[in-house]
Amino acid sequence: MAVLRKGRKAVLLLEDGSVWWGQAFAGSGEAVGEVVFNTGLTGYQEVLTDPSYKDQIVVMTYPMIGNYGTNDEDMESAGIYLEGFIVKEYHGRPSNWRSKRTLKDFLEAWGKIGIEGIDTRAVTRRIRIYGAMRGIVSSEDFQIDSLTRKLSRYPGLVGRDLVREVTSRVPYVWLNGRPCPDLKRWPEGKHLRVAVLDCGVKFNILRMLEERGCGVMVFPAFSSAEEILSHQPDGVLLSNGPGDPAALPYVVETARRLLGQVPIFGICLGHQILGQAMGGRTEKLKFGHHGVNQPVKNHLSGRVEITSQNHGFVVIPGSVAGEVLATHENLNDRTSEGISYPRLRAFSVQYHPEASPGPHDAAYLFDYFIDLMKGLKA
Repeated sequence: MAVLRKGRKAVLLLEDGSVWWGQAFAGSGEAVGEVVFNTGLTGYQEVLTDPSYKDQIVVMTYPMIGNYGTNDEDMESAGIYLEGFIVKEYHGRPSNWRSKRTLKDFLEAWGKIGIEGIDTRAVTRRIRIYGAMRGIVSSEDFQIDSLTRKLSRYPGLVGRDLVREVTSRVPYVWLNGRPCPDLKRWPEGKHLRVAVLDCGVKFNILRMLEERGCGVMVFPAFSSAEEILSHQPDGVLLSNGPGDPAALPYVVETARRLLGQVPIFGICLGHQILGQAMGGRTEKLKFGHHGVNQPVKNHLSGRVEITSQNHGFVVIPGSVAGEVLATHENLNDRTSEGISYPRLRAFSVQYHPEASPGPHDAAYLFDYFIDLMKGLKA
């Protein structure tokens, strides 16, 4: 067990009744969510600002977190979406030339609680054995019976639409590395136009499209196919996002109506949405994939890619109808990591080719999407 410094006592309670004691290094109060672990050695700011972590409490497996601080460049959204953050040891004196503020200050600016001093290896092992489970963290209430009652009222992720809580409210244009909500038309001088359906999009997806010369317009998840097509995009990207994909029939219907109209690229939740639009089913993983070191086999090239991942649900490949091609497979648990629909000019991957954090092995998929929009791919 980690040695505690002086500070506010804090507790983590899991739904199976297991309890861990630590201390709050940032924020105060309580947070409830599904407890998952992330295996990244670095990239905690990107994890904190990834909207796909909505309604989750994240346990970092790397033992020391906070040593390089936080900055203005590594944001993956406008704020923090996870509910609570758990580390073994917090480093409060960052040393990095890019650092603008400590991790503690960053969490507190968004009203989030951070806990240290907990045996994160033990928590991770428990989740791996028994699966991801609901949990509550508190720096105020230490009565286990009281915490258990509060936790019992939390509904979990299955069957809930969390996308509506993280998507943009109005369309906006991404220009020069930032959102421009006042700009209502495509940027000038761009050869390709990409409409992004925002289910909780990470900024680096938008950055990588713009870096490749694309004009990028972002649409709320509740936008209709007709509204998107009225802007005459050359392609559509279905973004990542949080929660249960089976709870998003309106997004699935939009994707279904877009199929065959323009090339489509799905990422993470977008992969699951596209699979459902083709008649497929999804299921929940035991403890999900959260980290920057997941090996994926590309069946088209024969290469193994090391990938960044963050998902708790997967597509069941055999349930997808039509002419489909299973392109990628997770080498840890053999789950689906990529599907292509050649005749519809659509494809998707379960992992994150935009990285942030993580390796860049799969960045080529953005180039493939560009070629597909140019008509260079069948």
